[in-house]
Amino acid sequence: MKRRALIKGLAAGAVGGMAGFRLPLANAADHAGKFFAFVQADGGWDPTSFCDPKTNAAGEPEINHWAREGEIRQAGNLPYAPFARNAAFFEKYHRRMLVVNGVDAQTNSHTVGVVHNWSGRNSEGYPSMAALLAARYAPDGALPYLSFGGFSATGGVTRFTRLHGPAEILSIAYPNRDTNDGSSVLPAADWELVAQRRVEKMARLVSAPGLLPRAARNRRHHQSSLAPAAVEGLKRFANALPPEDEFQQPEEYESRVTGTYSNELRRQAQLAVLAFKTGAGVSADLSLGSFDTHRAHDADHEWLLGALTDSVDFLWDYAEQHGVADRLVVVIGSDFGRTNYYNAEGGKDHWPIGSYVVMEKNQPWTNRVVGETDGLHFAQKINPRTLRRDDANGTIIYPKHFHKALRRYLGIENSPGARRFPFNNTDDFRFFG
Repeated sequence: MKRRALIKGLAAGAVGGMAGFRLPLANAADHAGKFFAFVQADGGWDPTSFCDPKTNAAGEPEINHWAREGEIRQAGNLPYAPFARNAAFFEKYHRRMLVVNGVDAQTNSHTVGVVHNWSGRNSEGYPSMAALLAARYAPDGALPYLSFGGFSATGGVTRFTRLHGPAEILSIAYPNRDTNDGSSVLPAADWELVAQRRVEKMARLVSAPGLLPRAARNRRHHQSSLAPAAVEGLKRFANALPPEDEFQQPEEYESRVTGTYSNELRRQAQLAVLAFKTGAGVSADLSLGSFDTHRAHDADHEWLLGALTDSVDFLWDYAEQHGVADRLVVVIGSDFGRTNYYNAEGGKDHWPIGSYVVMEKNQPWTNRVVGETDGLHFAQKINPRTLRRDDANGTIIYPKHFHKALRRYLGIENSPGARRFPFNNTDDFRFFG
């Protein structure tokens, strides 16, 4: 390949690679508000063994084997199941937790359940809460919305960055640096030619007339990605990354029936916290899968719930270490729940009723449970004003109620993005006072 052709290809790759990696780069260091971490327990967790505990009812199939001898416990005002490592988690964090139980996803389908619980709507098209928050609080952020898997639809209001590890950030922040020895891939003079080619290409794109709205929006993202402040913002994040051996390694578990499970939540938490600390971004979706325990439910769910709570504990501790815990909001949820009985293989199948957990320090709405299910984990009607069970004038809680209330609490209810995707004719639940 001729030298000129090589440089031309590198220039296109530098720009196109950023766009393909979904990086709307710009400076967000001025953000002085909150940071948002959404922890997705993918596959459908079992609230009856976590935050909506159920013992066995006479004359009904067993809901939980732990209830043969165990009793529901309580930390502060929060009941929890004596299962996995729940006790340590609830005892440590009940003062910063709001539990919303009895949330009806209206489906047993993973696809619909994920979309419904994380967008508030049971069909595709609406963005995630993390996307709306990024669009409101870091529209020009270097990495406004980090995603480590799970649901991450944007609805066009922002761009997300799919991350797997720190090496990706380093290679994009310093594209001319050899990842093995730190030397330059191209001599300085050649790299200057690449940069000049990039500037010329951007100038042509900016002046292109008659673009359709989507193409025009993508052009704006592309243009902001090349701003000097944007590049510096990404470098700040890259420079804050610790050595590879200081990153948490995946935690693995060998299920006796379904193979190996892997928990990378702690590494995800490190990257999210460092992005928040350096002003690179404001929201992140963290993800732990394999909660779809159709077989060997107790053994597998015990490990999964323990991995989940230990990792959220690590997230909070790491946030404290890096000075962002007082600004952090954590939301935990899943596709839906699991059946109120075991199947023939000792597993539990899909059940539409689930829960959310919202965590934040020093808030008056914490150490509370809102929403109710009966002894067999059927959702009950709740009065939106009193937040108490009301069979006559109440309504079942749906994800849209939770999302509408959370939008208001986090200050984005009237943002341009939220107005594009409204929850019309939806009851106002004042979960946060």
